[in-house]
Amino acid sequence: MTNRLAEAKSLYLRKHAENPIDWWPWCDEALATARAQNKPIFLSIGYSSCHWCTVMEGEAFSDIAIADYMNANFLPIKVDREERPDLDSIYMQALQMMSGQGGWPLNIFLSPEDLVPFYAGTYFPVDPRYGRPGFLQVLQALRRYYDTEKAELQQRKALIVESLLTSAVLQDGTITELEDRELLRQGWETSTGVITRNQSGNSFPMIPYTELALRGTRFNFESRYDGKQVCTQRGLDLALGGIYDHVAGGFHRYTVDPTWTVPHFEKMLYDNGQIVEYLGNLWSVGVQEPAFERAIAGTVEWLKREMTAPEGYFYASQDADSFTQPTAVEPEEGAFYVWSYSELQQLLTPEELRELQEEFTVTPNGNFEGRNVLQRRNSGKLSATLEAALSKLFIVRYGVNSESLETFPPACNNQEAKTANWPGRIPSVTDTKMIVAWNSLMISGLAKAAGVFQEPSYLELAARAANFILENQFVDGRFQRLNYQGEPTVLAQSEDYALFIKALLDLHTSNPEHQQWLEKAIAIQDEFNEFLWSVELGGYSNTSSDSSQDLIVRERSYTDNATPSANGIAIANLVRLALLTDNLDYLDLAELGLKAFQSVMHRAPQACPSLFTALDWYRNSTLIRSTTEQINSLIPKFLPASVFAITSDLPEGSVGLVCQGLKCLAPAESVEHLLQQVQKSQNRG
Repeated sequence: MTNRLAEAKSLYLRKHAENPIDWWPWCDEALATARAQNKPIFLSIGYSSCHWCTVMEGEAFSDIAIADYMNANFLPIKVDREERPDLDSIYMQALQMMSGQGGWPLNIFLSPEDLVPFYAGTYFPVDPRYGRPGFLQVLQALRRYYDTEKAELQQRKALIVESLLTSAVLQDGTITELEDRELLRQGWETSTGVITRNQSGNSFPMIPYTELALRGTRFNFESRYDGKQVCTQRGLDLALGGIYDHVAGGFHRYTVDPTWTVPHFEKMLYDNGQIVEYLGNLWSVGVQEPAFERAIAGTVEWLKREMTAPEGYFYASQDADSFTQPTAVEPEEGAFYVWSYSELQQLLTPEELRELQEEFTVTPNGNFEGRNVLQRRNSGKLSATLEAALSKLFIVRYGVNSESLETFPPACNNQEAKTANWPGRIPSVTDTKMIVAWNSLMISGLAKAAGVFQEPSYLELAARAANFILENQFVDGRFQRLNYQGEPTVLAQSEDYALFIKALLDLHTSNPEHQQWLEKAIAIQDEFNEFLWSVELGGYSNTSSDSSQDLIVRERSYTDNATPSANGIAIANLVRLALLTDNLDYLDLAELGLKAFQSVMHRAPQACPSLFTALDWYRNSTLIRSTTEQINSLIPKFLPASVFAITSDLPEGSVGLVCQGLKCLAPAESVEHLLQQVQKSQNRG
């Protein structure tokens, strides 16, 4: 017997289709039903590759007693946070206000008449354990509270709404030439500190911080940090660590330790796009570590093999867990990726095993539940012996060698994973939906790598995905966020607009002869401005003005998480568009956007590195006008605040023109002169 979620397009929602809980999707009918029946709403938000979301689905959400009580006393709604990041953002903020921490699954209880939350938590076990009450106890206590403590309930909700509104409305600031360089220095130093190697806890890529730290190294700020060393170390941790899949490419989500050894094994498209762009930037700075090039190439091969739809777009994610055999009841975390020592002994020659142990963290006892996650001990190029050993492991995992495996079909759900005739190991489930924002991050990464390594195939892959979005993601003239097997759906949100415009501008940077990328960016920016620009507050709201009716507050994304903030990216885009089009309206909006968020940049620089990147663009924006040949020679270089425009109309005897905002410098008479002007222009003030 299935519930309403059996008809959902979302893989995450469909995973709950056989729960005894009478789940609703988030929709007007569900909200109206809750009001009519005076039932508090139980809103549960997660995503398909979330480990503890999967655990709770198999435990509390499958328990008959819990389901009976839930169905009688609450209106249960399931939301995929990847479909509705606007809802997730609001209610995650409420969870953090109530508990001091966040995470998924996000389980929150709302009053039906106004959708204001009054209690929230993350994972709830069936029975009391881990210092947490049993879920049925929680439900019973909350229903009693909702029925009997009306006055306190109203007070509690009023405080939460006030906090949410206060957070959404920021006091604006005033940008001055005297202080914005110092503000930029503070932002850079904070981000550099954030990515300095920690001694405890989990290790996350945190690419918005690494990007700001790297671009800030050109300023030679006085600091307690060696910025270039810190940025290089982050690149080495990523490319050498267990977070990277050394056998088949692609980066896992994060590691559960400070040594970058044992990952949480899901692979998210958004991480991989950002990491490819960052490693490409590191290479262009001059840190030409062979492990960076190998990690980028391996990730692109993984992307083509496992994460690219026949139509050209990229899938969203792969789960952390996989089945060890078709008869297994539950999947195991990391099973697709790890190796027992005895297995390695059987597969490899003595010389291969010896070298593997010398260069990777391989031991008889393992480093993850008795098995081995591969982490490199040293940088540099791997030997032919080691590459041969890793190729053997690839064959065991996939059942065929990498050269002959162009496409590895996705397992779209657990049933497919368990019943398909896989020639190697049973793979993790792949969430095959297309998310514009995440595809955009990958397009940007590919565009950067294509330019740095002069690799046309990377650019072709990026262009194909961008063209799919341009040709398929508009319904009645409006941009759509998702695509499920050819069907676009859900109006685009601020991150979709901002990151796709950035992706188009990045494609233009890597191939400035093709003006169509710039033209499309301008058209989508027009729609972004029309429907999401906040005239009252400045900056961009998360959702469009005509689709925010079901939100208790209309937020503007300015903090960076696993992905960069929409407003940080959007403001940088506006500066780039102003340079490329000479339309100063874009620059006016960029200034208004920075003023809107300057108070949080002063107060909490650790929260918003992408806004500081936008400030860097605003302060140091540089336009380079030159010939196709000359610009092609500049594309591989690290020019983080520059854009290119091809022109044949140069002053006689010059190789190019460098323009700063509203003025141009004297014509450059040599390549050396041009580069000197560019470097000085990118470090103004």
